Amino acid sequence: MNILFLSISTAISNLENRGIYPDLLREFADKGHAIFIVCPAERRLKLNTNLKQSNNVSTLMVQTLNITKTNFLEKGISMLLIDHLFKRAVQKHFWDVKFDLILYATPPITLNGLIKKLKKKHRAATYLLLKDIFPQNAVDVGMLSKRNPLYHLFKAKEKKLYEHADFIGCMSPANVNYVIKNNPGISPEKIEVCPNSIAIIDEKEFDRYEIRKKYNIPDDTFVCIYGGNLGKPQGIDFLLEVLSSNKNRKDVFFVIAGSGTEAQRIKSFIEAEKPENIILLAQMPRNEFDQLLSSCDIGLIFLDKRYTIPNYPSRLLNYLEFTKPVIMAIDRNTDIGKIAEDNNYGMWSESGDLVMFNQNLDKLIRNPDLLTKMGKSGYNYLVENYTVEKSYKTIMSHFS
Repeated sequence: MNILFLSISTAISNLENRGIYPDLLREFADKGHAIFIVCPAERRLKLNTNLKQSNNVSTLMVQTLNITKTNFLEKGISMLLIDHLFKRAVQKHFWDVKFDLILYATPPITLNGLIKKLKKKHRAATYLLLKDIFPQNAVDVGMLSKRNPLYHLFKAKEKKLYEHADFIGCMSPANVNYVIKNNPGISPEKIEVCPNSIAIIDEKEFDRYEIRKKYNIPDDTFVCIYGGNLGKPQGIDFLLEVLSSNKNRKDVFFVIAGSGTEAQRIKSFIEAEKPENIILLAQMPRNEFDQLLSSCDIGLIFLDKRYTIPNYPSRLLNYLEFTKPVIMAIDRNTDIGKIAEDNNYGMWSESGDLVMFNQNLDKLIRNPDLLTKMGKSGYNYLVENYTVEKSYKTIMSHFS
C-alpha cells in the first residue's frame, strides 16, 4: 500500500528517531508499505520546504510558522494555515502518487481540506489517530473561551475532521467513550482503541552509577523523574507544590527533564529556594533521556485537574519500557490512573491532593520490593498492549 502520513511532529522527519510516530511508521515500512510523510519545518528551524527519499520512505518537510514551543497566538495562526501549506506542498511533490491509506494525527484538527481532496482524488481510506481533543482541551485550562469566535471555528473543523475519517483510533477506552458521547453524529462503529505504542528496545545496558554521577544525582537515594512537556496542560502549579513539600528530604531526589512555556517557573523556583534534591534539565535527545531514565526509580506524570477530556500522555510508555513504576497526579476524567492501578504498575491521585501524592510516594520509597514488582508488571503490560505491532494490526485489520 501507498500510505500518506500527516502530522505536525518533527520527530518523523527521521525514522531513526524513537517515538510513537517514527516507531509506527517503521513498522509499516518494514512490512513493505511505501510511506509518504508530510510534516512541518517550523520557522525557527530556518529550513525551506524539502523532500528526502530513502528506500520506501519519502519525507516532505513543509516550511511553516512555529507550531510548538511558541505562544498561543502564533500556534493558532499556524494551525489555520497548515492545511493550505501542506496542500500546496503535496500538490507539488506527491500529486502523481496514488495513495491507498491516509493516516493523520491530532493535533492539528485543521487538515480537512487536504484530507477531503486526497480522499476524493484517490478513493483512499482514512484513519485518524486521535491524540488531542481540541479545542476543548484549551477551554479546560483557560487558554480559550467558548465565547471566542476562534472556538467555534475550531469546533467546526474538529467536527469535519471526524466526519472525514473512515476510522478513529483513540488512546484508551475513556477516549472512545468521550468521542462517542460528545459527537452523536459520528458512527460509534468507526471509533476504536488504538493506543500510543512504541517499538521496544530489549538491549538497554546502562551504567546506573556513571549516569547519576554525570548529572550529580546521589547514588544512595530514590530518584523520581518527570520527562516531557512543561506547559499548562501539566498543571505546573501542583508540580511546584510537590517539589516544595519535598525539598528538604534526603531520601528522595527529583529530576525534571523537559521544556515548555512553564519551564521558567520551575527554574525560578529552584533559583529562589536552592533545593539540594531537585534538578531541572533541558529537553534532551531520546537516547540521552533513556540513559537518564534507566538510572531513576519512579516515573512521574502530571495533568491539570481541570481537564474534562481524557488525556493519555505517551511518556508513560517510556517509564514502562524501563520498568519504572508510575506515580500520577491527574484529573478525574482520564483513565490512565485506573488502568495503572488495575494492572499494578502505578498509583494515582487527583492533581492538587498533596497529601495523597506524598503518601503514594512514601509507599513506594519504603517498599523496594513493591517498586520492583510494579516495574515488572508495567513492562509486561507494555509488551501485551502498547507495541507498534499491536497498533499496526489494529489499523490494518480494516484493510486486509
